[in-house]
Amino acid sequence: MERQQWKSIIEGLLFAAGEEGLKPKEIAEILQIDTREVRQLLKEMRQQWNEEGRGLQIVEVAQVFQLTTLSEHRSYFEKLAESPSRSQLSRAALETLSIIAYRQPIIRVDIEEIRGVKCERAIYQLKRKGLVKEVGRAEGVGRPILYGTTRQFLEYFGLKSLDELPPVDSIFHWTEWEQEREELYQRLGVEPQQAPEELEEESHSS
Repeated sequence: MERQQWKSIIEGLLFAAGEEGLKPKEIAEILQIDTREVRQLLKEMRQQWNEEGRGLQIVEVAQVFQLTTLSEHRSYFEKLAESPSRSQLSRAALETLSIIAYRQPIIRVDIEEIRGVKCERAIYQLKRKGLVKEVGRAEGVGRPILYGTTRQFLEYFGLKSLDELPPVDSIFHWTEWEQEREELYQRLGVEPQQAPEELEEESHSS
């Protein structure tokens, strides 16, 4: 395989790995090539991207390589975050936020297991809005990042503390997604709050 093809695959792997990144050894095992060759490819990619003026860069932190944006472009990302069209949380972000709020501290893999879909983009959106933050690293292979809510999260929902978290059902008001809501509750291991009319019907029937 040509070197450019290796570089293309590595770029895709780093993108898929997200903020957790990958070690050269992990990339080497996936590509079935020597670790030294992977490091050389990464070195060439970093130099090439810098010369081309790409909007992304490959950085190394604690022997882990990951894709990041350029720090000098930060002001533009802040404008994007403040854009009125970006002010509302998406359904995916709300679901992800509720899971983090009720199960924190929690790693991304566990969030995805509960939701049943990838949630890297949703976590990024929540972090960008200041509702979620990294609160440490879990024990185990790779020491994945643990996520928790922020003070801004409390302000967003008008809470004094996490002890005032409302029943999970009160966060979701999407009647058109009732079945999916119930499935989410099951994965969360919580019971949705019953509506007042439902409670009244139960009391009369008993």
